[in-house]
Amino acid sequence: MKKLDKLILQAFAGPFFLTFAVVQFILLTQYMLKYLDDIIGKDLGGGVLAQLLAFFSILIVPISLPLAVLLSSLMTYGTLGEHQELTAIKTSGISLPRILRPVLLVSLLLAGGAFWFNNTIVPKANLKAYSLLWDVRQQKLALDIREGIFYNGIPGYTIKVNKKLGENGDRLHGVMIYDHSRSAGNSAIILADSGRMFTRFGGQYLSLELYSGTSYIEQPEANNRSETGFMRQNFRRNLITFSLASFNLDRTKEELFSENKMMKNLQQLHSYTDSLQRQLGVERLKTTAELNSYYSHLRVDTTGQTQRERLAQWKRIPVRRLTPLTPGLVQNATDRARNVQSSITSSQIRLAEIARDTNNYRIEIYRKYTQSAAILIMFLIGAPLGSIIKKGGLGVPVLISIIFFIVFYVLSIIGEKYGREGVMPVGIGMWMANLILLPIGVFFLNQARHDSGLLEVDFWRRLPARLPKFLGGAPKA
Repeated sequence: MKKLDKLILQAFAGPFFLTFAVVQFILLTQYMLKYLDDIIGKDLGGGVLAQLLAFFSILIVPISLPLAVLLSSLMTYGTLGEHQELTAIKTSGISLPRILRPVLLVSLLLAGGAFWFNNTIVPKANLKAYSLLWDVRQQKLALDIREGIFYNGIPGYTIKVNKKLGENGDRLHGVMIYDHSRSAGNSAIILADSGRMFTRFGGQYLSLELYSGTSYIEQPEANNRSETGFMRQNFRRNLITFSLASFNLDRTKEELFSENKMMKNLQQLHSYTDSLQRQLGVERLKTTAELNSYYSHLRVDTTGQTQRERLAQWKRIPVRRLTPLTPGLVQNATDRARNVQSSITSSQIRLAEIARDTNNYRIEIYRKYTQSAAILIMFLIGAPLGSIIKKGGLGVPVLISIIFFIVFYVLSIIGEKYGREGVMPVGIGMWMANLILLPIGVFFLNQARHDSGLLEVDFWRRLPARLPKFLGGAPKA
């Protein structure tokens, strides 16, 4: 490796790792904020939260890499230009493509690695992340008995506490417990003047030790089930224990989530897409067969006459010999037309759903390619633009990078939506963002090779005079 390559790669490595970490942090924060309502207040523990953070960090790597390459390449060549190092290298006879080559090779390696990562690691991370997130969403909120509010988080019981004292709120005053665990309504009520609350057996059970209270129980009479008896029992101390098993995080089998498109690699996606295409063809034939059953007059009759022959025969029959239309025949035709319309509508909905599912799986196939190719597109924009603006640091490069990334992101969303809805082919929709930004990158590269002052005022002032030359004409004398 030559000294020039080492110089450029060393200048690129620092900004790349820094920007990649920053982008990861920003996108990870966005992900966690999206699911914050499903996480807070459930006492999940550090282990579960660490798993969610790790899995989501893996999922956003393919999104972070293009932006990191764009920003770091722009900063690298902008810093070299700002310190006149880029000018000194060009003065020694080295062309701009040769200067861009080291980072280009790194970008190619990153694109290849991103494709492998997106096809191998991301589906497994998706499976673990969203199966864990599903279980977290099903998890009940942590035990939180508040003053003056009925709490029914413990299955079979409703608890109300008038006052909570103590540093941990474990001393209670004015306790009321409704016991409907026997599915007999509120047939058992416990009132206590005071008590204390604590957990047992490693937090698996909650115990309420009540003092100076009364138990009220309604139960049917032994001889007459239609009548109920009433029993009251006073106590000085009563210990009640509740199971907290319903607050544990129960894990669902990951195999139940494996059919989702995000949990499949390319081979599995292609196989599933082919199955959906075959299913779509079968459904179309099935729809045709269902509709044919409503048009009995279009089929060949028992005598072997075709529709054309029967029409020709009917035309030769005098009008006076035709059976007049009766209300019954009109009603029969109307009912049949309604049935046809209903069948067509349901068939359209069914076929549209299958086509939409097929498009969704095809989108995931193209996404693995487009996200990798976006790394090269972003390099093609960032590196030449950095050599043009000759500004390093986190000022102008960050602003320009955000603008181009927003454009790329919006175009990607639009193309994906159009492909999913069938407005345009899925392939064109998924590649639309890259295809639009590619000419922009080539334009920047061409301007950088000719040392164009693209961001200078004089460039835009002289642009009208240059347009005839660019369009193939000659400037006016």
